[in-house]
Amino acid sequence: MNPEAPPISGHQNTFDGLRAVAALAVLTFHVAGSAGATLDPSGAWWLYNGGQIGVPIFFTLSGLLLYRPWAAAALDGRAAPKPREYVRKRALRILPAYWVMIVCYLATAGREHVGDPGTWASLLTLTQTYLPNPWWDGDLGPAHLGQVWSLVAEVGWYATLPLTAVVLGWYARRAGGDDVGVRARRLLCGIGAYAALSLPYTAAMFVHGTHPRMGLWPPRFFAWFAIGMALAVLTVWARLDERRPVAALCRAVADSWAACWAGAAALYVVVSTPVTGPVSLQTPDAFWTSLFDLVLSGLCAAALVAPVALAPAGHPALEAILGNPVMRFLGRISYGLFLWQTLIIVSWYSAADRVFRGDVATDLPLMAAASIAAATLSYYLVERPVQGLARRRSPRGSATSPAEAPAAPTAPPTSTASTASSN
Repeated sequence: MNPEAPPISGHQNTFDGLRAVAALAVLTFHVAGSAGATLDPSGAWWLYNGGQIGVPIFFTLSGLLLYRPWAAAALDGRAAPKPREYVRKRALRILPAYWVMIVCYLATAGREHVGDPGTWASLLTLTQTYLPNPWWDGDLGPAHLGQVWSLVAEVGWYATLPLTAVVLGWYARRAGGDDVGVRARRLLCGIGAYAALSLPYTAAMFVHGTHPRMGLWPPRFFAWFAIGMALAVLTVWARLDERRPVAALCRAVADSWAACWAGAAALYVVVSTPVTGPVSLQTPDAFWTSLFDLVLSGLCAAALVAPVALAPAGHPALEAILGNPVMRFLGRISYGLFLWQTLIIVSWYSAADRVFRGDVATDLPLMAAASIAAATLSYYLVERPVQGLARRRSPRGSATSPAEAPAAPTAPPTSTASTASSN
């Protein structure tokens, strides 16, 4: 094993920092959107629209952390994760805190529908974006739960990952022999083909008569998950290759983190513009802007995540920036931050009668503090106790690593949401 290669197991503080960055970006986008700042033609307020980049970042992290054990199985011959245990861990990580939030929503902002079994069933099972004729007006779901569409998409991807991993592993092992490099290259080719499925799917979204929320379903985002899956293959390959060229490449990318992040910042600016879709979620999208959103947002996420994913343990600069105590804490509570922020933001703006008439400078600190407080309570009262219970009940040696916690999905990409309303 190459000690200079990136780690492939255990908790990594820098990933907590990435979750924090993505979660705070989306929180800013939600506040700016509710305040009306993203539609302000004066100044550079349109840059708030780029906060939606949190979605591909979170999906990339999920692809990296959840596919990594299967990549190790395909390349190293070790046992693959057991699907039953994998599903149990995912369910215990995702559902308890989410169900608490849904109960709170239906007891407050959604109380008019508290007696509707269909509403309960669709929200509790994370199937609301698949319904043909829901009662809510928006394509993303009830106004106070608009961000949950991305959790629905991620859970759908979770469900297909074991089968996807089996197919990719079979394809990689068809090469025969013991050359890790050959199997890794075949695995990367397979993941590339998997990512490419997002392109015809995006085209199919614009065929007349398709489901109006087809743009919110998992195949649309295969490309973003695949970025993380490819990074997972590179990390495992670097660990197993005794010749060390892959590990050297990983270290070179990690040491070029500043250049990579500068590229990500430039892409962020482009993604914030109408090039990747209308700024207004009510404006129908077009195929080319939707495609640009898929590609450019994915590249932005890759440029941000790759140096962190490919860095050896203890990289000083990345640890200082992303692995400090504040970023680690915000990363730990990022799932709760995702769950509660929209309910808090929409409720506050509605109660204060300030929808599209807010001030980001004063509203953002208040909404951030309230959302972080709710997320902290969610983490310590629900998420952490359930994780402890899950570890106690796991078979020996299979406890869930904090690094495998879900990368909390978040706000909708503009072009995806607009596409959903264009059919």
